[in-house]
Amino acid sequence: MSRAVVYEKFGGPEILELREVPEPHAGPGEIRVRVAAAGLNPMDWGLASHPDLAAQFGVTVPSGFGYDLAGVVDEVGPGATGFTVGQRVFGGVMARAAADFAVVATPAETLWPTPAGITDEVAATLPVAGLTAAAALAAIGLRPGDTVLIGGAAGGVGVFAVQLAKLAGARVIGTAGEGTFEFLRQLGATPVAYGPGLADRVRDLAPTAATDLFGTETAEAALALGVPPERISTVAAGPNPPGGVHATGGAEAAPGAMARLTDAIVAGEIVVPIAAAFPIEKVREAVELQAGRHVHGKIVLTL
Repeated sequence: MSRAVVYEKFGGPEILELREVPEPHAGPGEIRVRVAAAGLNPMDWGLASHPDLAAQFGVTVPSGFGYDLAGVVDEVGPGATGFTVGQRVFGGVMARAAADFAVVATPAETLWPTPAGITDEVAATLPVAGLTAAAALAAIGLRPGDTVLIGGAAGGVGVFAVQLAKLAGARVIGTAGEGTFEFLRQLGATPVAYGPGLADRVRDLAPTAATDLFGTETAEAALALGVPPERISTVAAGPNPPGGVHATGGAEAAPGAMARLTDAIVAGEIVVPIAAAFPIEKVREAVELQAGRHVHGKIVLTL
């Protein structure tokens, strides 16, 4: 037997249970990853809370939980390609990451070798948030000299977007609560408070591009300030955001985006702030903390 976080009905954190389940094994064309860490994303508890959203991703109950993981390949099935036993890996598996083991079919486009110098806990934060940040900036054609307004800059995606934008040579304005301002300054952003009047507060900073990582407030403020719609992106506003701006997500990240991100982390050009790490037995507490929207950075489950 092995352990996995599962839920049998949709709802809040109380539906999540760590259970003993039959130990899975790699079949033909598959590998098995012994999971060391699983990174949490709002998407994870969003799927567990909203059946309509879950259906869009092919998730039905009963279901496993979590997408981002890191660990070690410990089984390689007949005919599996691209991985070897003992290899450290990280990546994404839909609704199956928070478990002792994850079985993955090969070739695995959402699984990468973990570079030396990156811990499992850090690697487990990268797939969703890192690729989403890269896609959001690519969608607006960010270039050196831009002043980019980033909505939700202190969140799990925002911490990557801020640093990637700085690496690209842009000046960064980040929206956040006032308690997060010093954190954003340490990442290299100029903080501004979100909420009514945002456009007035950033007018003198003259943004030339924007990405909204939380809803539509930042996108609407950028439009009001005359930023062209083609230079504004959203990742959490649905398929039809306001004013014709770009809706994007991690699946639209450019080829090589993950390698560029991990190279920057190894080089010390990007830091990955882990706000908290919980043992998998405390998955409910971890989800409750993240759902409160007051953490600075990423939350990780450890196994």
